[in-house]
Amino acid sequence: MNILITGCAGFIGNSLTQKLLKKNKKIKIIGLDNLNNFYSVQLKKKRLSLIKKYKNFKFYKVDLLDKKKLEKIFKKNKIDIIFNFAAQAGVRYVKSHPEKFLESNIYGFHNLIEVSKKYKIKKFFYASSSSVYGDRNSYPVSEISELKPKNIYGLSKKFNEEYVCMNFNKYTKYIGLRLFTVYGEWGRPDMLILKFLDHAKKNKSFYLNNSGNHWRDFTYIEDVVNVCEKLMNKQFKQNQIFNICNGKPIFIKNVIRYLSNKTGFRKIINVKNNNIEVFKTHGKNSKLAKFTKYKNFKNFYEKVDNVIAWYYRYQNFL
Repeated sequence: MNILITGCAGFIGNSLTQKLLKKNKKIKIIGLDNLNNFYSVQLKKKRLSLIKKYKNFKFYKVDLLDKKKLEKIFKKNKIDIIFNFAAQAGVRYVKSHPEKFLESNIYGFHNLIEVSKKYKIKKFFYASSSSVYGDRNSYPVSEISELKPKNIYGLSKKFNEEYVCMNFNKYTKYIGLRLFTVYGEWGRPDMLILKFLDHAKKNKSFYLNNSGNHWRDFTYIEDVVNVCEKLMNKQFKQNQIFNICNGKPIFIKNVIRYLSNKTGFRKIINVKNNNIEVFKTHGKNSKLAKFTKYKNFKNFYEKVDNVIAWYYRYQNFL
C-alpha cells in the first residue's frame, strides 16, 4: 500500500507518518512538504529527520501550487491513499496574509483534487477544522450542524468540503476530518501552550486574547493519529465528514493558570477580543466513536505535562 501524506514536516502530518512507519514496514509513504517559514523551519527539518531514516519513506519538497511536479510524483508512485494536511494555518495570521490562505488552502487543494481524480485514488482524507462551525448559540456541534465560519481560515475549510462534493467521482471516497485544537509534543510553536512556555522562558509578556474567556476542545495528537489509522483501514460506501475532538472543552483562563503555576511565570497581559477567533469549540464525537469504536480520548491535564517536558527538551528547535 502506498500512502501520500502532504504536510509531512508539519505537526499532524509528521505525527501520523511516524506512527504508520513504526507500525507497518509493508506500507510505503510518500511525504510532501514545501518547508515554508510560517514558523520555525528548523523544527520542521527536525521532524523530517525522524521519518527520513525509514527505508519505506520518500520525501519530496514541493508546493501544492506546482501542479506539474504533483503530476510527476503521482506518475512515479502508484498511490492508493492520500492524507492532506498541507494548509496555511493560523487564524490570526489570516488578518495580514489573506492571500496565503487562498493559495494553499484553495488553489493547492484544487490541484491535489484534480491530480487525485486523474490517478483514481481510492481514499482521500483531508484536514478540515472546527473553524467551519463559527460561533454558536448551543453546543456541542455535530457533523450536521450549520456551518458559519467567522474568518478566512474557516471559510477556506468550508470551501474545501463543498469543493469535494462538487468533484464526486466513482473511484475516490473523500473523508473530511474536522480537527479541534490539536495539541501535543512536536506541536506548532505559535499555538497557545508552546507559545506561553516560550514567553515564560524569555520572560516576555504574554498577551492573552479576551482575557482568556474562551473555551477550546483540546484534542491530543496521539488520539488524532490513532483515529486516522482506524479510518484508513475502514471501507467507505460514500464520502464522509467526522469531528475529531475530545468532546470536553477547557476554559482557556484555567489553562493559563495551570501553565503559570507550572512555570512560575506571571507576566500575563489581558487584551480585548480580536473578533477573529471563535468564543468556543466543543464537538460531538459520537459519529466517530460509532464508526471506529475509538472512545478513550486522553485527559488534557494529564497530557499537557508531557508537552511541557517535551518543550524543555526541544526548545532550541523552536
